[in-house]
Amino acid sequence: MSRAQESPSIESAMERLEKLIEEMEGEAIPLEKLITRYEEGVSLVRLCQEKLDAAEQKIQLITRKATGPDGLKNFPNGTDES
Repeated sequence: MSRAQESPSIESAMERLEKLIEEMEGEAIPLEKLITRYEEGVSLVRLCQEKLDAAEQKIQLITRKATGPDGLKNFPNGTDES
């Protein structure tokens, strides 16, 4: 895969998302452009989620190797289970 075809880093994807949000909130743009920016934003969110999921799996693998299978701790999923 060439450098031009590589997916952006999570940091650059987040920066682009911030710019898209600013554009969508700040400017009176035509509906067609708004939809195009929204579509790009959805793709960037999906990319970020995939990168975060991959990072979580890698951290779990590293933790498993370091502590053995009994030492693996699950990450909190953000929901309150009480």
